[in-house]
Amino acid sequence: MEKALVIIPTFNEAENIQKVIEASIKENSFDILVVDDSSPDGTATIVEEMIKLYPQKIFLEIRETKDGLGRAYVHGFKWAIKKKYDYIFEMDADFSHNPIELSKMLGYLKKGEDMVVGSRYVKGINVVNWPLGRILLSYFASVYVRVITSMPIKDPTAGFVGYKREVLESIALDKIKFVGYAFQVEMKYKTWRKKFSYVEHPIIFKNRILGLSKMDGGIIWEGLLGVLILRINDIFGLNK
Repeated sequence: MEKALVIIPTFNEAENIQKVIEASIKENSFDILVVDDSSPDGTATIVEEMIKLYPQKIFLEIRETKDGLGRAYVHGFKWAIKKKYDYIFEMDADFSHNPIELSKMLGYLKKGEDMVVGSRYVKGINVVNWPLGRILLSYFASVYVRVITSMPIKDPTAGFVGYKREVLESIALDKIKFVGYAFQVEMKYKTWRKKFSYVEHPIIFKNRILGLSKMDGGIIWEGLLGVLILRINDIFGLNK
């Protein structure tokens, strides 16, 4: 029987994690792995209590330090590959991504696509409760990525993504360079360059209501420079 997993990375998401897990559990095809970076607000404790209710559906990995979204996902990817999950998804903990879309996105993979991207920009701009400046930054960052890399994906920084296990197995996960939004670009770029198929599924992205955003200037600069590094490495055959 084919298995699907949602990886939810967390740091100080105590206000959101129970609700997002409950919403995701309703999508019966999915197990849930929370990768928590030793949140001081008790996020992991909440997850541990939920595991008692759903011991075969919810899992928790606690990392000792907070060292970036990308590394949390790589940790989750390796866990999922070891457990032989067939379909592996990334999703935020703060309801920016609506769990109701999971089943629709899984459908693309089961029909043969290798990667599905929950896209804010495949049909116009579908973002709610972001200030105009943040919308413009995100949208033009996507344009910048497409121009530099020639990758046609409309939302290359999207964080709501599903992969077949074979895609992740083909990527040298220990060589993933970036930890912020550049990580999202790097994963999609390597998938695309390896000629895997993909589809963009339109979603409505909603800004978080509870908790604090993890966006900062360092993440933005990593994104700008990371795209150039990816392209240069590709020219010299260094991307794996």
